[in-house]
Amino acid sequence: MLEVKGLRVRYGAIEAVKGIDFSLRRGRVLALLGSNGAGKTTTISALMGLVRVAGGTILHEGGPIHALAPEAIAMRGIALSPEGRRIFATLTVEENLTLGGAAHATPVERDRSRDEQYARFPILGERRRQKAGLLSGGEQQMLAIGRALMSAPRLLLLDEPSLGLAPKLIAAIFALIADLKRDGLTVLLVEQNVAQSLAVADDAVVLASGRVAAAGPAAELARSDAVRAAYFAG
Repeated sequence: MLEVKGLRVRYGAIEAVKGIDFSLRRGRVLALLGSNGAGKTTTISALMGLVRVAGGTILHEGGPIHALAPEAIAMRGIALSPEGRRIFATLTVEENLTLGGAAHATPVERDRSRDEQYARFPILGERRRQKAGLLSGGEQQMLAIGRALMSAPRLLLLDEPSLGLAPKLIAAIFALIADLKRDGLTVLLVEQNVAQSLAVADDAVVLASGRVAAAGPAAELARSDAVRAAYFAG
């Protein structure tokens, strides 16, 4: 589904991502872990075409996407739920979801996808006419994920979905990721929550200072002292 080779990203003279490699197989969850400044969000931004790639390649289903615009990447079946949610606060819940389904060919497809999100997140259905900015933090996170799912992606990128949420809501977000995995969706999860990420993921990559510090099956990395050292050193 996704293969990253020698990815480098620069911000001026600063190289934030320094030649990383990883791959993600169809139907699996890959956790991309690391402390603040490790390069996680920069990596996911490069995958979505939001920052320029300075070197390396990104292949999606065998085709290169590292030179494509974000809208072209989205049309290939990749969707992003960004860090900080970035919902449209002045639009209603329903309008936010409708925008997420803009890639659908027909209104019927958009309506069907929106109904699926209301079934997945009943609170959004109850508040469909409410301005999104009036939702709680947890509800806004549900909306951000629902908006990403509106396009029926084959690859979902989740950037810090548990950030700033209460423990009960964090548990609900990780339960949702497990459900999406059971449904066969391929997920790249960027997270600082190490234990729960490794519990839900099949595989994991740990970044430290823009480089891969550890990688492998999530269950093995969960038991690794090297992973803990790399994470806190990041």
